Amino acid sequence: METLVIGVDGMTCGGCVNSVERALQRVPGVSRVRVDLQKRQAEVDGESLDPTLLRAALEDAGYEAREA
Repeated sequence: METLVIGVDGMTCGGCVNSVERALQRVPGVSRVRVDLQKRQAEVDGESLDPTLLRAALEDAGYEAREA
C-alpha cells in the first residue's frame, strides 16, 4: 500500500470535498481517499497509484491539482 498527497485548488465547501473524493475513488488502484478542505489537499491510499491519472481525475472534475 502506498499513500500520495495531492494539493487541490478550487475547493470551497463540503460539496467540493465530496466531488473530489468521488473523482479520486474512481481511479484504478485507489482504496481510500481523505480530503482536507482547510489544507486543500487529498491523501490517497492504494496500490500502484498513477499520479498522472489522479491529477487528470481532479481536472476532469473541475479542480486543479498541485504539489502538496
